[in-house]
Amino acid sequence: MLHSIDSIRSAGWEGFLTIDVLRRTKLAAVPEQQGVYLVLRPERHAPIFLERSPAGHFKGKDPTVPVDKLKSNWIEGALVLYIGKAGKDGQEATLRSRLGQYLAFGAGSPSAHRGGRFIWQLAGTDSLLVCWKVLPNEDPREVERGLTAAFRKDHGGRRPFANLQD
Repeated sequence: MLHSIDSIRSAGWEGFLTIDVLRRTKLAAVPEQQGVYLVLRPERHAPIFLERSPAGHFKGKDPTVPVDKLKSNWIEGALVLYIGKAGKDGQEATLRSRLGQYLAFGAGSPSAHRGGRFIWQLAGTDSLLVCWKVLPNEDPREVERGLTAAFRKDHGGRRPFANLQD
């Protein structure tokens, strides 16, 4: 299911907007509802990793990781780089608020979204695509777990490049 943009789109995902467009439009197209989201890299050529992360220093922690660690996490040919969630029972987070935190963190703000931080050490993040699926009646955490499990099954037990935990 997570092998091509067409298969993802046919499974009910929406958006498919670049990070650049999301920033310029202030996330106007992103729903204010709970759900899950994916960060995709349609280009299949080898990535260029930045020595220093431009992301924010949340609670004083530098998000930079050694390039060797990034290289060891990279999964050649994988479209999905990160699987994220927004909201769950008792939480107010929406796709728009959570993606807002994520993009702010990537732009250098000390936002509370260190998850997926490996993304920001890739050159050309503005061209990455983000898509989402609204989940009004499902627990986003459970859906995220299922998506991660499916990804792992298809990629030799490895999680997406920027997912640091299940």
